[in-house]
Amino acid sequence: MEELIVSKEELIQLFEDQKIEDTGRGWLMDGKFLDIIALHDVEPKFLQDVSNAKFYKLIIKGKR
Repeated sequence: MEELIVSKEELIQLFEDQKIEDTGRGWLMDGKFLDIIALHDVEPKFLQDVSNAKFYKLIIKGKR
């Protein structure tokens, strides 16, 4: 599995440029499903907004 670390701004740009597509069944990039994991600077018990991270890890899993 391939992993890629991107900033929040880069992730937004990937969606706007339609390089990542939300299919309703998962996210696709280059015809392969991927997981998007938020990387936070603080421990989870101190998080106020779990969806707001500075960086995200994209894990490319495999084909459709």
